[in-house]
Amino acid sequence: MSEPAAASTTALLLSQWLTPAFPTGAFAYSHGLETALRNGAVTDAPALERWLSDLLRFGAGWQDAVLLAEGLRPGAELDTLDARARALQPSSERLTESAEQGAAFARMVTQVTARALPARCLPLAVAEAVRPLNADPAQVIALYLQGFVTNLATVAMRAMPLGQGEGHAVLARLWPLVAALSARAAGSTLDDLGSAAFGADMAAMEHETLDVRIYRT
Repeated sequence: MSEPAAASTTALLLSQWLTPAFPTGAFAYSHGLETALRNGAVTDAPALERWLSDLLRFGAGWQDAVLLAEGLRPGAELDTLDARARALQPSSERLTESAEQGAAFARMVTQVTARALPARCLPLAVAEAVRPLNADPAQVIALYLQGFVTNLATVAMRAMPLGQGEGHAVLARLWPLVAALSARAAGSTLDDLGSAAFGADMAAMEHETLDVRIYRT
């Protein structure tokens, strides 16, 4: 296979693995957004854009991007990084979200590739699966973050009066931020790891006690 064809195949494979349609069960999780919709913190397209932007810049988006970048580096200690990823989760359900999606991702990639992959938190499961592809880390991170926010935007489109046109317009406005954060994360170190999305974290914690809910987080 020629080099351009191999690169195209890798890009297509990454798109397959990192789409929200890949069977990790991402559709079952709202990452605390269900609470934000219920309590009025997110009521329209501008509020949704702010919520998703903050998650990308200060919350799980950035945190996962740094962990994924670290996991893609040659010789990375994935067991140690996975333990760190678990310790960084701000609530029980958020730990479940990352761990169960990562386990589902590893199972599916194992079925597709016949490579036995262990269950890890999602960013480290992705890193382990992708490392043999020698893909551009910034591209991998960008597709990961695209899947992350696309899933949450579909949650909003189903749960609030937000049409598909408005929802996808929100996503389109976020892509420059995703690209910039992905390039930055690709050159990051563990010293850059951290989060400060307290509103989203509190929403996720509150979600654990809701009597009636649609999503698992």
